[in-house]
Amino acid sequence: MTRPAISFEFFPPKNLEGSFRLWDCINTLAPLAPEFVSVTYGAGGTTRKLTHEAVTAIDRTTGLRVAAHLTCVDATRAETLAIADEYAAAGITDIVALRGDAPKGQDKFTVHPDGFGSSVELIGALADTGKFTLRVGAYPEKHPEAADQAADIAFLKRKIDAGASAAITQFFFEADTFFRFRDACAAAGIDAPIIPGILPVENWAGAARFAKATGTSIPPVIAQAFENATRDGNADLLATALATELCDELVQGGVDHLHFYTLNKPQLTQDVCRALGIAPQTRLQNVA
Repeated sequence: MTRPAISFEFFPPKNLEGSFRLWDCINTLAPLAPEFVSVTYGAGGTTRKLTHEAVTAIDRTTGLRVAAHLTCVDATRAETLAIADEYAAAGITDIVALRGDAPKGQDKFTVHPDGFGSSVELIGALADTGKFTLRVGAYPEKHPEAADQAADIAFLKRKIDAGASAAITQFFFEADTFFRFRDACAAAGIDAPIIPGILPVENWAGAARFAKATGTSIPPVIAQAFENATRDGNADLLATALATELCDELVQGGVDHLHFYTLNKPQLTQDVCRALGIAPQTRLQNVA
């Protein structure tokens, strides 16, 4: 099996303990030579400053290619573009451009009076600067706010046409879910790479809640397996096996890039990569 490209998503730490956990995760996974790593933006833009600090610190101390998440939430156009300019000035030119989730306590995204009305507008403005490589989000199953999947795919095409070069999907549990989505995107004229997002399940209850919130379907056999494995103390073994099988099926089906949602807990992701034959290639230096 040809080694696929890999990338990892982290979230910014909110305290000292979280900072140690993030850097432990980076130290563990960086030797696997990811194509890039990304750092999330909290719901409602709540970690805007923390994201910027984490992105610039990772870039400065590790040499990894870092993609900063950037959203439309709770900021004017000028404020959002100023953040992007700060990244560019620091030499960080990869951005994952998203609409963003509603702030805590709100049911849905509300456009800021002077802000970007959608991710398409944000992508277009960032693309117009000519400074960035832009990736966007994609849903292999219908976004909870979309009328249907056809509307979802049409909106994804608008994001690609606005200037994005690739899309990263929400997580899913079955390879066929991704393959159907990939085929539908191709039929709609989307020729940009669609990168599958992989979630090694570190906590089944949390993953199930997240799946419900994002419209990700859970096959009953997988739900039952995790309930049994959690009860028997074998949840990590099951998570590693299922994620490895999923990744293997994707690669066998022509996928050449896997994006892992690490939740700043590296062990399962490292185990899955090892099972796929992805061995350490580099040593990380000078991480504070």
